[in-house]
Amino acid sequence: MDLDLMRELSVKTDSKILLLILDGLGGLPLDPSGPTELEAADSPNLDTLAARSDLGLSLPVAAGVSPGSGPGHLALFGYDPLHYVVGRGVLSALGVGFELTENDLAARLNFATLDEAGRISDRRAGRISNEKAAPLVDLLNESIDLDGVEVFVTHEKEHRAVAVLRGEGLSDALADSDPQRVGLEPLPVKPTDGSPEAERSAALANAFIEQANEVLADKHPANTVLMRGFGMHPGLPSFEEIYELDAAAIASYPMYKGLARLAGMELLKEGEGIAGEFETLKANWDRHDFFFLHVKPTDAAGEDGDFERKAAVIEEVDRLIPEVLDLDPAAFAITGDHATPAKLKSHSWNGVPFLLSSPYTLPTAQSFGERTCAGGSLGVFPAEEIMGLLMGHALKLNRYGA
Repeated sequence: MDLDLMRELSVKTDSKILLLILDGLGGLPLDPSGPTELEAADSPNLDTLAARSDLGLSLPVAAGVSPGSGPGHLALFGYDPLHYVVGRGVLSALGVGFELTENDLAARLNFATLDEAGRISDRRAGRISNEKAAPLVDLLNESIDLDGVEVFVTHEKEHRAVAVLRGEGLSDALADSDPQRVGLEPLPVKPTDGSPEAERSAALANAFIEQANEVLADKHPANTVLMRGFGMHPGLPSFEEIYELDAAAIASYPMYKGLARLAGMELLKEGEGIAGEFETLKANWDRHDFFFLHVKPTDAAGEDGDFERKAAVIEEVDRLIPEVLDLDPAAFAITGDHATPAKLKSHSWNGVPFLLSSPYTLPTAQSFGERTCAGGSLGVFPAEEIMGLLMGHALKLNRYGA
């Protein structure tokens, strides 16, 4: 989508937009003739809504490309994820409220399990609890000392943390230490260009990991850290600047709060669980004209390979849909940032179901699922176009040309 075109055409109105993201919503059947998780879910409210909505399948990045959550959400917000490359460390840092400066290098940390052979046996250290992870973060802060830079380690959630190195002459042109698979040794952090800044930053990152391994050696299952998503603050244009929207975000995980902060959204204090997030939406409905509401458990269930649990999360959301409809948004979209099929236990390249409800739709089906979305009025389209569709359906775009 052309952001300059959006700046030119966007107009401030009283109409309201809701973008509901079920993280990792897209799925696959366990066998070719079976349903996907979304199709298997008992979701009468979503099906009723689909029967009067525009449907389609979105592609977050490009055909065949499995996106991370960062690129997936950037596309949803209308930013070209191939142009606006944002390291996950930046999102994690902003999500926990860390104020990044232009000299800060941020990286996402995963506490992980290293076996006796030096191979990764669990990339998430058994998803250790917040209570077990927080003291490990404190230990890293107390122990790690790197030449010429300040080091800040902040807990994010469960097995996740963020490390920030602050100093002159740093670079985010670095490859991850996470091999992305169990049974492999962690990778050394390597520069991805030949600059002296990248060489130095790689050496600092490897020294960080070496020192972390020493202090975590007896902390099984969290006896090592994986560093990934190196980044520095990119300075994205804000939603207010592009779309003239007073935007707010409701998300439980810090990374998605970081994405919202990058886009200039106000972070609302979320309630407990999915129902609590919807309560936050209702309580703040009169204060903003755009809401990004993020539901994480669909993705977690998909990554765990739990088909039934992912369907159950969709069913939980379905029961809350009438509460959203009572708010009467001018444009209401339901989709995901990417597919996370339980069959693959990972993010995938598959199209993401998309539903857009407004008074100006062309309904084509009686249910919400991958197959009905593939044959919907919107067809298969780039996720970057979603914000334009929402703005148009909410009557927030002036006419282009004479």
